[in-house]
Amino acid sequence: MMPNLSPKKLFLIDACGAIVSAVMLGLVLTRLEPMIGMPSSVLQFLASIACVFAVYSFFFFWQTPANWRLYLRAIALANLSYCLLTIYLVVKLYDQITLLGMTYFMAELIVLLALIVFEWKRSFSEEKS
Repeated sequence: MMPNLSPKKLFLIDACGAIVSAVMLGLVLTRLEPMIGMPSSVLQFLASIACVFAVYSFFFFWQTPANWRLYLRAIALANLSYCLLTIYLVVKLYDQITLLGMTYFMAELIVLLALIVFEWKRSFSEEKS
């Protein structure tokens, strides 16, 4: 059973997760490129997307609108698009990515997919915000 978090908390969780992804991709993994196998340019691109998602989610954390469900669905769909893009890039660059790199991306995808499911279900819940 999933806890029924407030939309404000969900946007905060999403924003914090995006910041963690941006830092990992843009600062940590770019320095470890030889150990990861994903080109720095790709890592920076993914980090920039995570930064945009963080800004979006922080905005709705601070300004939770009455129609928050729509915005929660939007970030869930954006996160899903990010997952699909990541999967595409991992498949495309499979020959270059190391085991450590593959482990990182699979872990990120698992966490993000769980968040997407949780956000999606919460956006359709009948309970008041």
